[in-house]
Amino acid sequence: MKTEVLGTQIHYELMGQGEKRVVLLHGWGCSTKLMQPVAQALSEDMTVLLVDFPAHGESDRPPEPWGVPDFAECTLKLLEELSFLPCSVIAHSFGGRVTLELAARAHNENRRLFEKIVLTGAAGLRAPASNEKSKRTKQYQQLKKAVRAFGNLPLCSGAAKKMEEALLKKYGSPDYVALDEEMRKTFVKVINHNQESLLPLVDSPTLLVWGDQDTETPLWMGRKMEKDIPDAGLVIFEGGTHFAYLEQVGRFNAIVRNFFGLDG
Repeated sequence: MKTEVLGTQIHYELMGQGEKRVVLLHGWGCSTKLMQPVAQALSEDMTVLLVDFPAHGESDRPPEPWGVPDFAECTLKLLEELSFLPCSVIAHSFGGRVTLELAARAHNENRRLFEKIVLTGAAGLRAPASNEKSKRTKQYQQLKKAVRAFGNLPLCSGAAKKMEEALLKKYGSPDYVALDEEMRKTFVKVINHNQESLLPLVDSPTLLVWGDQDTETPLWMGRKMEKDIPDAGLVIFEGGTHFAYLEQVGRFNAIVRNFFGLDG
């Protein structure tokens, strides 16, 4: 199903008919497909909503470059339109950014949005830049500046553009490189949005599930969220990567069902 929210067509799916409700929010570059194994396990006892974020899955692009607050506003509008509030939420990676944004907003507005929150490999915190990374970034900026100066010379713009793209492939992250120029503007807004200050504002009981081998959102981020979110508990999946919830989906589903009070 699709509906227009904030000027873009949003694809969503509804499963189950349980009295309790949960929305599943996927990670950056993913879609509802990667949340299906969780949705199926919960739909026996809950009404499950799966959402493709704008520019993901079957949803259309946003009308302009968006930041995390824009994605959060879009998600909130959809939940309101579907009369799906209050509900619980399960969020992976980028979906965690949106969840933290909405949870903090609910606190500030004294509003009840989420019954319970499950965050797995959630993004939202920025790691301190290492000396090596800072050096690499500085080197990239210097080279890019030189290439753009070269591109201003007569008959050199085409060659300069190819050189700049080669620099990007060498120095840029795979997620950034895979995007076109317009979506890169959105990506930069997203990754530069530090949500550390929002953690103490999360009022809902929060379950954190992390893989100890996660290199995208390392375990220290999960520990930081456990420390700063008032009512939070952390479960570590040994050997799990950024997609630990899928790699050990049976274990993940059992823990989540227990957290939501569906068993016993």
